Amino acid sequence: MTWELHLLLLLGLGLGSQEALPPPCESQIYCQGELLHQVQMAKLYQDDKQFVDMPLTTTPDQVLQSFSKLAVAYNYSIPREQLQEFVKQHFQAMGQELQPWIPEDWKDSPQFLQKISDAKLRVWAEQLHQIWKNLGKKMKPEVLSHPERFSLIYSKHPFIVPGGRFVEFYYWDSYWVMEGLLLSEMASTVKGMLQNFLDLVNTYRHIPNGGRVYYLQRSQPPLLTLMMNLYVTHTKNNTFLQENIKTLALELDFWTLERTVPVRSGGKSYILNRYYVPYGGPRPESYSKDVEVADTLPEEDRETLWAELKAGAESGWDFSSRWFVGGPNPNLLSSIRTSKMVPVDLNAFLCQAEELMSNFYSKLGNETEATKFRNLRAQRLAAMEAILWDEQKGAWFDYDLETGKKNLEFYPSNLTPLWAGCFSDPSVADKALKYLEDSKILTYQHGIPTSLQNTGQQWDFPNAWAPLQDLVIRGLAKSASSRTQEVAFQLAQNWIKTNFDVYSEKSAMYEKYDISNGGRPGGGGEYEVQEGFGWTNGVALMLLDRYGDRLTSGTKLALLGPHCLVAALLLSLLPSFLPW
Repeated sequence: MTWELHLLLLLGLGLGSQEALPPPCESQIYCQGELLHQVQMAKLYQDDKQFVDMPLTTTPDQVLQSFSKLAVAYNYSIPREQLQEFVKQHFQAMGQELQPWIPEDWKDSPQFLQKISDAKLRVWAEQLHQIWKNLGKKMKPEVLSHPERFSLIYSKHPFIVPGGRFVEFYYWDSYWVMEGLLLSEMASTVKGMLQNFLDLVNTYRHIPNGGRVYYLQRSQPPLLTLMMNLYVTHTKNNTFLQENIKTLALELDFWTLERTVPVRSGGKSYILNRYYVPYGGPRPESYSKDVEVADTLPEEDRETLWAELKAGAESGWDFSSRWFVGGPNPNLLSSIRTSKMVPVDLNAFLCQAEELMSNFYSKLGNETEATKFRNLRAQRLAAMEAILWDEQKGAWFDYDLETGKKNLEFYPSNLTPLWAGCFSDPSVADKALKYLEDSKILTYQHGIPTSLQNTGQQWDFPNAWAPLQDLVIRGLAKSASSRTQEVAFQLAQNWIKTNFDVYSEKSAMYEKYDISNGGRPGGGGEYEVQEGFGWTNGVALMLLDRYGDRLTSGTKLALLGPHCLVAALLLSLLPSFLPW
């Protein structure tokens, strides 16, 4: 089945009609409206997210009626003190709707710990395993009985949150959280989290960015099918797969209908995906910041800016020079043009999802659907090779829809197809290694930078993020080349050492790290660096599991240059040839 036929079939079923897609959140308190505007622009809280996470003390209608009277009394210029009193009267403190939850399947000593040779790293891994108990959350019954009083979207099953200001679940974070949970032998917790996501797809046709109504307008990198694969591979629970396979397909249909874009090259037309949110207005959780950025632009450009900011948030990279390229000032957030780019990582994730869906359907005995997804993957692979791959540089690059050119800047996402297994040439991992060498990425001793541009945004230099380390390390590790595999190990060693050193000093794991001058908690962006931290823990546990017999907590290992790597590899093999 071609992309075009697949789209026509979906549209024929009525799934693509505009009537089926009203604005996902119409709350005049948490998503839009005068109350939200007045409170957020008064900056009652240091973090805009705090207000939209506060539950109501009464019904929305009563709150809005009270606010309307207040607004009229002050001619819509309500003094800050009066707004503070209003919020105090009509809202509860944030976090009231959630309670701590210790997963029932948590156990003291999961088996993977025994694979870690370094005693200090083993103790540290035990402490990371303990953190899952601190990140567990369960919703109170009133979120189900009075959903209108909360911005939180009700979920039946408890879950693991990232940590810090992120007290609800997040979509793509949860993939690496699940990787770690399965190493911690917590498959029941993973199943519950998966069920929550599947329920969201059945309700909304997509998974929102996070578990709040103000996130409903956007999704995040589509990893649900990959999550299911983690769980089924670990548990062999094919019954759960069979019960939910149609829901997995429904989520991929959302990306087909709402996020595809045609690209022409060499006289051929291809279909690829992009991040795209067709709704303006400031993001409720960053309302005042979005308004301030928009104030630097002509009024007619502001709704477009807000839609592009939401698309940037959908990408997970909020925010990065990656989305500013081609704008009037590639260092400024006001230049953001996310929807004009065809991202490598998004298409690689979807490519892997299509392969997994084909495998799932074959396992379940439905060859018709298996063939459909196999063909969709083949078409995407051909499109990625034609549009995104650069043979000369040995990597994939985001494609600019307006200029018709690739963005040749370095980002770890440029190698996501390696991680996703979405390539046809088995030598691409070794080409990718040369690309890393040519880009001087292997000279960074504390982690792989998110970009080489320092814009002050959190998804740029000097920050490094755990999932991006995984994309590169596991991508390289798939190579048949011992040298490329050795680089993957050295990158893992560098990252583990950074995480371990910061933890040894701060007794905390962080969402991101500054790798410019030794490892330390990261910075930049819209809020202070957060502790926790779900996906950082998950990636650390994965690397400790994969390389636990070799990783060390000792002296930092500078990543070796290409010539030294050959010598290092020979030295690592030498003991097997010696008689003692």
